[in-house]
Amino acid sequence: MAAGDHIKVRRAGGLYSHHGIDMGDGTVIHFSGEPTNLRNAQVCRVGMADFLQGGELRVVAHGDGGRSPEEVLRAAEELVGSRDYSVVFNNCEHFATYCKTGIRKSRQVRKAAKAAATVLVVGVGLAAQAVVRRRGGRRGG
Repeated sequence: MAAGDHIKVRRAGGLYSHHGIDMGDGTVIHFSGEPTNLRNAQVCRVGMADFLQGGELRVVAHGDGGRSPEEVLRAAEELVGSRDYSVVFNNCEHFATYCKTGIRKSRQVRKAAKAAATVLVVGVGLAAQAVVRRRGGRRGG
């Protein structure tokens, strides 16, 4: 682990991950928008222990395309105080990924959207089958 690393910790029994930027001095800059405090969400700097809340720290790999550690730290510091939180469009993972790569994206949001689309497609398919069965049952009855 080093200054400028994109880090994460599992929360809510592994239901989701919370992301931030390791500042290299025992602090983390992160978007504080947790499910219990969305209204007051903002980019802030906290101690590592406060960020981890007893969870296990993990470093998020971005391959070779990331910014230099200095650029990552500068990007994170420039956003401290920002309040434009959105679970779908600007969450803690969007923040940390942006600081690290210059691109706002969230793997968690993409996975959730894909899962929701799958559920929708399956639901529509089951509903269509039920309609076909009902219509078929009327003809044959």
